[in-house]
Amino acid sequence: MKINGMPTRTIEPLADRSGVSIIDQTLLPFRYERVILRTLEDAAEAISVMRVRGAPLIGATAAYGVALALGQGVDLHRACGVLAATRPTAVNLAWALARMKSVLTPLSGNDRIDMAWAEAGVLCDEDVAMNQALGQHGAGLIQALAASRSGPVNVLTHCNAGWLAAVDWGTALAPIYTAHDAGTPIHVWVDETRPRNQGASLTAWELQQHGVPCTVIADNAGGHLMQQGRVDLCIVGTDRTAANGDVANKIGTYLKALAARDNGIPFHVALPGPTIDWSLDSGQAIPIEERRADEVSHVQGETADGQVVRVRLTPAATACANPAFDVTPARLVTGLITERGLCPASREGLLSLYPERRP
Repeated sequence: MKINGMPTRTIEPLADRSGVSIIDQTLLPFRYERVILRTLEDAAEAISVMRVRGAPLIGATAAYGVALALGQGVDLHRACGVLAATRPTAVNLAWALARMKSVLTPLSGNDRIDMAWAEAGVLCDEDVAMNQALGQHGAGLIQALAASRSGPVNVLTHCNAGWLAAVDWGTALAPIYTAHDAGTPIHVWVDETRPRNQGASLTAWELQQHGVPCTVIADNAGGHLMQQGRVDLCIVGTDRTAANGDVANKIGTYLKALAARDNGIPFHVALPGPTIDWSLDSGQAIPIEERRADEVSHVQGETADGQVVRVRLTPAATACANPAFDVTPARLVTGLITERGLCPASREGLLSLYPERRP
């Protein structure tokens, strides 16, 4: 994907392996800045405070965090433990760390360090390839709708599941980018996605960078637009999908799925294979991260003179709850979009694409 017309990845190692360059997403959309992660602590902090976020990018950052840690002389198991504690819901984090452990445990010394950097790079390249393939499969849904109408296809998405949430391409936005690049008329309704406003600040920014028409809406406007016939398709991402097709995504996704079902609108979830948690039989077992109350009570914005400020929304000392994710039952999901194709949101549907996971 592009920033100011230049192809860009969200995470890139420095040539001398002294650090890893990331986009500081806490500053978007007001400022685009890259920062350098140089230590295990830098990587863990970046994941925890959401300088990087989105399940695929969290996994990629954790992999490079292991490489940084080994260069510091940190024990492999300690490094993985520190990184694993940063975010509980996104399964790509545990998946990436398990992969790094498996590859690195037989090695030692410089061989282990060299392999850590190499494997993290391979993991990132695979992420790009998977999400590009996912986009090609999902674009067919948009193009089929476009063939039956004269105007643009209106797609509603929730949170940010674009290339900022991955190494490149993204998940839910990959079909949108692919269809747009192929000339399909498309317009995206972008949920603001309270409380951290990833839709308003990140999805809208990256869609504009790529030239995709979009409109930001308040989270509670989605159901109204569906009732008015102004939404043709919903596509969202997921941080963890259980083996039965239940999906955990940013808080508010479940309500969009309910509204879509009530209005007969297709509701698809886009995910690469590593986001499937085959160990969980149901989404009810997915751990839901509870984040800080001040993410609800405060909001960040830009003043007319360009100052980025943070202000309180609630009365002082008001209690605020902040569950970061909810679980949408598979029965409300029209279908899953993966790098291997489309399938029903069910155990058999997933196994039809990933037969190697059959007992």
